Parts: sequence; structure tokens; C-alpha cells
Amino acid sequence: MPVEFLGIAGTNPASEVTPRPGGPLDLEYTSKLARAHEDNGWDRILFAYHSGAPDPAQVAAYVAGRTEHINLVVAHRPNVAYPTLTAKTFATLDHLSGGRFEVHVITGGSTADQAAEGDFLAKDDRYGRTREFIQILKQAWTSDQRFDFDGTHYRFEQFLADIKPVRQPRPRISFGGSSAAAYAVGAAEADIFALWGEPLAGTREQLATIDAAAARAGRADRPVIQIAFRPIIAPTEELAWAKAENILGALLDYYDLGVRIFSARGYDIYDDAIDFGRYVIPLVRSEVAHREQRKAS
Repeated sequence: MPVEFLGIAGTNPASEVTPRPGGPLDLEYTSKLARAHEDNGWDRILFAYHSGAPDPAQVAAYVAGRTEHINLVVAHRPNVAYPTLTAKTFATLDHLSGGRFEVHVITGGSTADQAAEGDFLAKDDRYGRTREFIQILKQAWTSDQRFDFDGTHYRFEQFLADIKPVRQPRPRISFGGSSAAAYAVGAAEADIFALWGEPLAGTREQLATIDAAAARAGRADRPVIQIAFRPIIAPTEELAWAKAENILGALLDYYDLGVRIFSARGYDIYDDAIDFGRYVIPLVRSEVAHREQRKAS
């Protein structure tokens, strides 16, 4: 299976080391950053969610008109919109992007940020809501018949979406978390399970847990595994190549564990997106191709 790379979209140049120079939505920068990813070998970019930030779905729609082939991954919290409305909204966005839409469903890691938008469910209850939310999205995107849903968190009758996604059979759904409730939901329902980068031994344990949870849910295989890193790119080309070679050995070890999507962003988001695309992504793709060729021979 080919390896994929997920970068981060942004609506302004701020980062942990760079103060924001203006307002929250700089459309010129937003477009420039998306193009930097598309032009330098990235497969997907994530539009993050925060209670007070610009709406990621609308930003993704804007970027869709200014890019050609990169996939647009929109982060979404189930508490902010009813799933039938969300299904139509995202199917519409999939049409606007020519079938390049994906969704990353966020159960909610910050209790305070959830509360800022009126969500006071306990953590395990939020995971239960997420399970129902994903189930409804899948059915709304694929069903040609009206259907009912009677769950703990959602209830409706005779829904049928007239607009279906361009992408068939439906857009991919990614999900993240590291609690017992998260493993149960993500392993059962998600197409992609997102993890944070940890030492190999810890990642190996997480994958075993996801495998077991997927088997209990009756899945023949586990979700595609995505892992997130914060690489630090060196200040000169010579040092960057040395750093790239080192990162290559870090990433390929995870590939051998079964990770197939690498999420990466630096601290200088725009420049690092270009450098990582130029110096790291081609090396990883090349070595992955060699490894797969050796397996096949």
C-alpha cells in the first residue's frame, strides 16, 4: 500500500514560535500555504478546528477553488451540528472540490474548548456520540432509501440525502484518540485511525490494541494507521539533507510497523512544508517503493 503525507492548512502565519501579524483569516496566506503543500508532494492537508477559529469547512471550500489535486481533510466536532445537516454540508463540499473531501471527526480532547460551544458531555459519552455520528454519516452518504435512526444521542425518522458525495463509495473518515473508549470507536468505525508519534514500542502496543478492537468489532482488517510528527528542519541545505536522512530512518521504522499515513508539520509552517516536501517525502516514497518491490520479488 502506498504511503501518504498529511500536512496542516492554516489561515494565518502564526505558530508556536511566530506571533500572528494580523487577523485570524488571511486568505492570501491560506491559499499560498495550500499551494505549497500541493506543489511539493503532499497528499492531504488538514483544516483544524477550534471553538473560536474560522470555520474549517468554509476555508476548505475556498481552498478547493485554488488547488487542483490535494485532498482536503476537514476537522469536525459532532457537537456543533446535527449529523444529517453535516452529511449534506460535506457532500456539497465534496462536489465543490471534485471529490477531494475527507473528514476528521474530533470527539474533543479539551473539556474547556468543548464547553465553550455548549458541550458538557462526559468524555466516554462523547465517544458514544461520535460512534453514532460516524454511523449516520456513512448511511446518509450511501443510502438510496429513507432511513431511521434511534440512538442514545441522535434520533430521526425517514431521512434521505438528495446530494451524495462524488467520491465513491464515500469520503474517508479519520478519527483519533488513545483511551479505551477511543480504541473501541475508532477501530470499529473509522477508515483512518490517527495516532501521535511515540517511541516504536509504544506505537506497537497501540497497533496491537487497535487490531484487537477491530477484530472484536468484526472487521477483517484494521483502519489505515496515521501517525503525527513535528519534524525540525535544519537551517542549511547540507544540514537539511543530513536531517532528512535521519528522519527517513525514523519514518521507515514506523512504516514497517504498518503506518501508512504520516502527518507532519514544522514550526515555520510554510517554509517547513516546502522543505519537508523537497527533502523528505521523495526519499520516503523511494525507499517504500524499494521495500515493496523486494517483498514482491
